[in-house]
Amino acid sequence: MPYPMKNFIITCIAIACTFTSLAQIEQDSIPEKKVEFSVMPFLSYNRNLEFMFGAIPMFMYKTTKDDTISPKSISGVSAVYTTNKSYFIAAFNKWYFKEDSWRAKLFAVTGDNNSQFYMDDYDTPGFYDYGTKITVVSAGVQRKIIPHLYGGLTYTYAHYDTVYEDDVQPEDITETNGIEFNVLYDTRDAVYYPTTGINSIVKFVTFPTWFGNDVKAQKITAEYNTYFPMKTGRDVLAARFSGTFGLGDIAFQQQETIGNKDIRGYSEGKYRGDGVLALQGEYRYNFNDKMGLVGFAGLATLYGSDTEDFDWKAYPGIGVGYRYRAFKKVKFNIGIDGAVGKDDWSVNFRIGEAF
Repeated sequence: MPYPMKNFIITCIAIACTFTSLAQIEQDSIPEKKVEFSVMPFLSYNRNLEFMFGAIPMFMYKTTKDDTISPKSISGVSAVYTTNKSYFIAAFNKWYFKEDSWRAKLFAVTGDNNSQFYMDDYDTPGFYDYGTKITVVSAGVQRKIIPHLYGGLTYTYAHYDTVYEDDVQPEDITETNGIEFNVLYDTRDAVYYPTTGINSIVKFVTFPTWFGNDVKAQKITAEYNTYFPMKTGRDVLAARFSGTFGLGDIAFQQQETIGNKDIRGYSEGKYRGDGVLALQGEYRYNFNDKMGLVGFAGLATLYGSDTEDFDWKAYPGIGVGYRYRAFKKVKFNIGIDGAVGKDDWSVNFRIGEAF
C-alpha cells in the first residue's frame, strides 16, 4: 500500500519553503508593509521523489489593518516537479480575523505522485512502485467559544487514482468526502513561533455513505503540544503527543505512515497502518535573532498494518535541524531537519516549526 498523500503534500510544501530568497529575507531596514511577499524557489532531494524543482510565491498580511490582535494571515501557491516524474500544483491559505475570534483555512492540490510501498504478502516481499493521480480540496472554519477555546468544522474532498507496479494490486479509484469536527485549545503567545503555552486539538473525521462515500469510516486525531521558555525566553523546549486512530474501512490513501513530524527519521513509507501514536521533544536554540538550531528525539508505534509484525513495535527517531527567520516582522522560521530512525533516515525541509 502507498505512502499517504497528505505526507507527500506536507513534505513537498516544506521543501519548497526552505530556499527563500535571501534578498527578500534580509531587508530588515525597510518599514513594515501591509503585505509581505516572497518568492521561494527550491532545489532538493527526497528518497522517494528524488530531485525536486519548484517555486512558492507566498504572502503574509493582516486581513484588517485596524485589527491589532489577530496574527498575520498567510496565502500562497506552489508548483513542484521531481525527477521521478511526480508533480503537484497547490494553493494554501490560513486566515485570522475579527480580533482572532475567527480562523479559516483553504487548501487545494492536484498532481501525480510516483512513490513506493512495502508488501510482504506477495511472491517477493519488498518495495513496489505505484503512481497516484490526486485532487484534494479542503476548507475549514473555527470560532472562538470562550477565551483560548475554539470549535470548528472542515470539509475535505479527495479523489485518488492509483496504479501499481507489475499489477501487484488492481488499479484503485477512490473518492472521499470527509466532514471534520474539531475543538482547539490554544494559549500560545504566538501562533508561528510559540515560546510558552499549550496548543491542543481533537478532531473527529467521518466519511458517511450518505455523503457520497463508498464505505463508512471514521478517524480520531488528538494532538497536545506544550512550550517552555528557556534562558529567559531566548530558547524554547517543546513537547508533543499525537495520536491518529482509524475506525471502520480506512482506504489505503487515508492510512497513516510513521514519518514527517511524527516521527522524523522515516521516509521510505514502510511503516504504515490504520493508526499511529507518537511522543517527542525538541529543544530550539537561537544563537541570534535570525538563525537557530534544533535537537529532537521521539518514539512512535502503529497498529492496523498489513504487515502484522509491524504492529505495536517501537519506532524511535532522533535528529538535528537548522532554522532561518523568513519574515522581517514576524518570527516565522524555515529550515531543514536531518534524522535517523529504525533502518531508515530522512531529510525534512520545513516551513514553520515541526509543531
